[in-house]
Amino acid sequence: MSIMNRREFLGAAASGIMIMKPELVRGSARNSAVRMALFGCGGRGTGVAESFTMETDAQYVALGDLFQEQTEKTQQTINKAAEKKGKPAIASGMLFHGPDSLAKLAASNDIDVIHIATPPYFHPAHFEQAVESGKHVYCEKPVGVDVPGCKRVMKAGERAKPSQSIAIGFQLRHASPYVQLAQRMKAGQAGEIVCGLSNYYAGAIPRPEWPGASASERRLRNWIYDRVLSGDILVEQNIHLIDVNNWIIGGHPLSAQGTRGRKGRRDSGDCSSHFNVTYTYPNDVHVTVTSTQFIEGSWDVAMRFFGTMGNAEMHYDAPVRITGSHPWEYPGLGKEGEVTTTNATLAGSFKGALDDADAMKQRHFIESIVSGKPVNQAHQGAESTLSAIMGRQAAYTGRTWTWDEVVKYDEVWDAKLDVKAL
Repeated sequence: MSIMNRREFLGAAASGIMIMKPELVRGSARNSAVRMALFGCGGRGTGVAESFTMETDAQYVALGDLFQEQTEKTQQTINKAAEKKGKPAIASGMLFHGPDSLAKLAASNDIDVIHIATPPYFHPAHFEQAVESGKHVYCEKPVGVDVPGCKRVMKAGERAKPSQSIAIGFQLRHASPYVQLAQRMKAGQAGEIVCGLSNYYAGAIPRPEWPGASASERRLRNWIYDRVLSGDILVEQNIHLIDVNNWIIGGHPLSAQGTRGRKGRRDSGDCSSHFNVTYTYPNDVHVTVTSTQFIEGSWDVAMRFFGTMGNAEMHYDAPVRITGSHPWEYPGLGKEGEVTTTNATLAGSFKGALDDADAMKQRHFIESIVSGKPVNQAHQGAESTLSAIMGRQAAYTGRTWTWDEVVKYDEVWDAKLDVKAL
């Protein structure tokens, strides 16, 4: 697939309005508001855009996708949220579809933020184009599916203007219970971390059959089943655990070894059904990440760290706590097991520790623009993605991979997909 095709994939805009000092929008004196453009109207993109609408002063004013009906569905969802908040509806004339949509958004003077929610395979090219437009960028994770893609994101981030805010969608670092636990751990209340265990036990992600669609269109619409388009489950879904592990430990892993398989999956794609990867961090800290994406039983996501003075637990629902010499528990999260389905988490319907994760992430991003104190998370997002890729490669090959090795790995994943033909 050519670079031009990648850059031209998917399309559109969703906007956010927030009254602010005009010089903070694009550095020009004019009466304006922050306007966000949603680029990729799938489930996650729509859910995050809805949350931006409800939880911040942002307003989506345009939408885009390769497929027209996707923009129309998202328009209905966002307009309902906008009505609740007393915000204007998205006009039908602001729906864009087709392979040239991103180019139109990037060239528009009526958009301040591009929110990228396309399949991960396309993130590096889309991220580059959005950053080069001079707009603020909010990009969903992971930043890419291969090492060269991650490097493209890092280089694009380095080329960003000092006034641009660039955020990657790792919302767990902003969940209030996790923030408080991280502060306590950094203060030494669990002692020195010795090892850890993170689990992401999820069921299959249901997708339509799309009768009548071509094989290429069906593959793109159900990209979550496709190893090249998604990066496989460790990089696309389980990366949240890896990002939190890096955050708590304070850096990226040095090596990884692991296993994976596909047994148990019933879809027609080629993604794995499970991973078991052990990462080695500096100071001989070992953290195992274990995951599924096929189970029929109860759903569970949690991160545990075992220290010399106590144990820390970070569940998606409850509890979030430290036991040992300095016991502490975040109050009011409810009972463990309240989040039980994959569909609930994909829709952002959390009960417990992640109740405010998306909202806080989004508020912090908007505040970075309003305050004139921009953030640039391109390197952080790439580092976590590279960490996930290192674990994936270790499991694929059945041998240990080191950080020094993975950052030199130059294999480019090619989807062999021409979106212009769809």
